[in-house]
Amino acid sequence: MALTLKLNGATHTVDAEPGTPLLWVIRDELKLTGTKFGCGVASCGACTVHLNGEPVRSCQTYIEDVEDAEITTIEAVGDDKIGAAVQQAWVELDVVQCGYCQSGQVMSAVGLLSENAKPSVEEIDTYMAGNACRCATYQRIRAGIQRASDILEA
Repeated sequence: MALTLKLNGATHTVDAEPGTPLLWVIRDELKLTGTKFGCGVASCGACTVHLNGEPVRSCQTYIEDVEDAEITTIEAVGDDKIGAAVQQAWVELDVVQCGYCQSGQVMSAVGLLSENAKPSVEEIDTYMAGNACRCATYQRIRAGIQRASDILEA
């Protein structure tokens, strides 16, 4: 079935069967591979994208449910002030180790800072709890979010 998606500010027509996860359309049809497959059951956060500005797990978001939505992937998250601040903080603090989970971590961090510009350590940990990091860089991720908050405050 042909669907029209608004992804990263551009309109795309894709052909996908109902029930196809958004993740596979993004990666296989549109060739944007920054969004990662992690678990397939929305438990790890590697596939996080923004749907109308809210972080969602694209592995469990079906293509027929997003036709009229604004979708943002890691490839375009730096186009706004919050995304740019998170990316800057990640680079400054060398947050990434292996990097596999980091697109999902960044997307969730942007979601957090969009809701709460100055989160406490506890608020960061609670919000980010659904994002798994195989390398256990949680302290660096937390520091990156705090640094991005400071950048935004300046």
